[in-house]
Amino acid sequence: MTEWIEKIEKADSPASIEEIRVGIFGKKGVLAKAFAEMKNAANEDKAKIAKELNEQKAKLNTLLNEKKIILETAALQEAMKAEGIDVSLFSPTSERGATHPVMDTMDRVIEYFSNLNFSVETGPMVEDDFHNFEALNLPKYHPARDMQDTFYFKDEKLLRTHTSPVQIRTMLNTQPPIRMIAPGSVFRRDFDITHTPMFHQIEGLLVDEKGKVSFANLKFILEGFLHHMFGDVEVRFRPSFFPFTEPSAEVDISCIFCEGKGCRICSKTGWLEVLGCGIVDPNVFDAVGYKNVSGYAFGLGIERFAMLIHQIPDLRSLFEGDMRLLEQF
Repeated sequence: MTEWIEKIEKADSPASIEEIRVGIFGKKGVLAKAFAEMKNAANEDKAKIAKELNEQKAKLNTLLNEKKIILETAALQEAMKAEGIDVSLFSPTSERGATHPVMDTMDRVIEYFSNLNFSVETGPMVEDDFHNFEALNLPKYHPARDMQDTFYFKDEKLLRTHTSPVQIRTMLNTQPPIRMIAPGSVFRRDFDITHTPMFHQIEGLLVDEKGKVSFANLKFILEGFLHHMFGDVEVRFRPSFFPFTEPSAEVDISCIFCEGKGCRICSKTGWLEVLGCGIVDPNVFDAVGYKNVSGYAFGLGIERFAMLIHQIPDLRSLFEGDMRLLEQF
C-alpha cells in the first residue's frame, strides 16, 4: 500500500492518475488480486483480511480523488492562461459599430411622425383573437384571415400578425382625438427572400370628430413622409381592400432604382409598392365604442423600407448576423 501512496503523491498529470487507478482498482489490479488470494487464507482470518483490504481500498480511493482534483484544476488553469486574452491590448482590427439597418429605418420613421405630434404606443406581442382580428372587422371565418398565416397557441392566444391591436387597445383606453403610431415586431408563418416569420411594422392611426378627418389629410401626410424617406419620388394611390379601412389604398413610389423607367426590381412597371392605408371602417369604431368620429390608418413594413433604402436584395440577410453585410452600415 505504501508503494501506491507514493505513486499517487508523485503523479503529475490526470493521465498518470488514471494509470494508477487502473493499477489499483482495475480487473487485474492489486486489490482484485488481493481479494482473489483471500480464498487461500484460513477461515478464521478471512474477515480480518477483508476488513483491512476494504480500509486500504477506501483510503487509496480518497487519495486518488483528491489528487485528481488538484491535477485537473492545475491543468485547467494552465489552459486558461495559455488561451487568455489581454483585453487591454490595442487591436488594429477593431471596427466601429453601427445601428442595424432595420432599427435605423425604424428610428427614422418614428422621428418623422413624432415631429408631427404622433405619440408612440406599444402593446403585447402575445394577443387574443378580439384585439388581433374581431375588433378590426375580421370576424371568425373571414377570408382575409388567411392572409395573416397566424401562429396560434393552445389557449386561444396568438402571436400578433400586425401592430393594429395596439390601435384597438389605445382606443379602448383613450378618448379622441388620437394621433399615434405603433412600432414593433409581428409574426407570420412565411419565409422566403421577401418574407420572414418575424418582422417589424409601424402602423399609424388618427381619430377625431366626424368631419375633421379626410382622405386628403391622409394623402398629404403620407406624401410628405415618403418624400422624407426616399427623396424626390412620385407617389400614387391605388384602390385596394383591407377589412379595417374603407376606402382603402395601396401606396406606390416611382422606382428608386430605374427612376420609373422600368427594371427587374419593379417588374418593369416603374413603381414600387411601399405601404397600405385607408379611412377607418365604422365597424372598428363600433367595436371600441366610439361614436361620431372619423379617422385614417396606415401601415408599413420596416424591412421593406430598409431593403429599398439600402438596396438589399434578400430580406433574410438582415437577420443572419453576417458581418460582411452589417459592416457596410
